[in-house]
Amino acid sequence: MLNKYNHLLVIGTPIAWWLSQTKVRFKFLIETMVALPIVLPPTVLGFYLLIFLGPQGSAGKLVSYLGGPSLIFSFTGLVLGSIVYSMPFVIQPLQHAFSVIDKRADETAATIGFSRLRRFFYLFLPLSKTGYLSAFVLGFAHTLGEFGIVLMIGGNIPGETQVASISIYNYVEMLEYEKAHTLSLLLLLISFTLLAIIYSLRIRFGRY
Repeated sequence: MLNKYNHLLVIGTPIAWWLSQTKVRFKFLIETMVALPIVLPPTVLGFYLLIFLGPQGSAGKLVSYLGGPSLIFSFTGLVLGSIVYSMPFVIQPLQHAFSVIDKRADETAATIGFSRLRRFFYLFLPLSKTGYLSAFVLGFAHTLGEFGIVLMIGGNIPGETQVASISIYNYVEMLEYEKAHTLSLLLLLISFTLLAIIYSLRIRFGRY
């Protein structure tokens, strides 16, 4: 899962940076696309990803042509779907963190010869560390509750694509309520702790 968050940050950081700095007229369309997984039913997103990543889909055909493994009903496909589904929970906190940084600090760094790339690494990244922490916590917490998209792309393969939320569903179907309760309580405690961290950061820093 750490690899998943590495990919989320690598993909999400430049998008969040661009959205926080650009003033192009179609910016709202990009923001809409980024936020879409928040409101879109997971099964809808999962269905289209299943088509896209499947043997007859664009990505599936390309990977097959290159000799790669199947992207559906596999851990690789599960991670790809999870990245797409979790993207807004990473991009939005980072975009906000970048956008609230004092513009005067950026202008001052520019006047003394700092390039845009250097200002990003030496100014924006250090001042956005709380935003990165929020992005990590929200992304991780969101992963705990993934169900529909995981089931659509990864299936329900024990030991490979079966996640906690699906395990709870299986326990309930088998009337093993004690196991379902134990796992549900664990996820509840983890989710509560992660959200408490987010809100404590907001109180402490007054932003993000």
